[in-house]
Amino acid sequence: MIDVRTFTGSHVTPHLDAVAALRIAVFHDWPYLYAGDREYEKNYLATYAESPESLFVLAFDADRVIGASTGIPLTDETAAFQQPFIDKGIALTDVFYFGESVLLGDYRGHGLGHRFFDEREGYARRLGRFDTTAFCAVERSADDPRRPEGFRTNDAFWIKRGYQRQDDMFCQLEWQEIGHDLPSCHKLRFWLRPLDTR
Repeated sequence: MIDVRTFTGSHVTPHLDAVAALRIAVFHDWPYLYAGDREYEKNYLATYAESPESLFVLAFDADRVIGASTGIPLTDETAAFQQPFIDKGIALTDVFYFGESVLLGDYRGHGLGHRFFDEREGYARRLGRFDTTAFCAVERSADDPRRPEGFRTNDAFWIKRGYQRQDDMFCQLEWQEIGHDLPSCHKLRFWLRPLDTR
């Protein structure tokens, strides 16, 4: 029985180590190929935990965190995520930004991905001052030799949920890939959706 719970701001603090470990485990795989860095995780998650209006949606199997999804007012995000909106003339105050949705492989295909989006969109709606939700995802070449056979992107899932791929909004983030000695820069594309008020 999977238990889904939500936490805001610093209330998630007792679970931050588990969320960091989960992010490292899931992002180890294609397309992120993230080698995992505890210090990076600490700094990244601190941005969310320090924002009083951030949201953590955590899925538990008994006491184990097996899934996590986050969101934050874009005004509380770091400059790397804010700049593409500034460049496009979109007010930061209008956007609720979604961080990751990470879920262990054994628990996929049972609706938790939709639940994560439902919870974050509902929360942004209840805050009452946002008109857009957004996230970004890493870009990889279709002919990258590391791409697993049969791999399918999440594009169809995101489009079904009303998100629109942005052809002129990208950010650059640095992380160390598996098999590399040093961090390198990676391109991520933004996806946006008007936030309805239902």
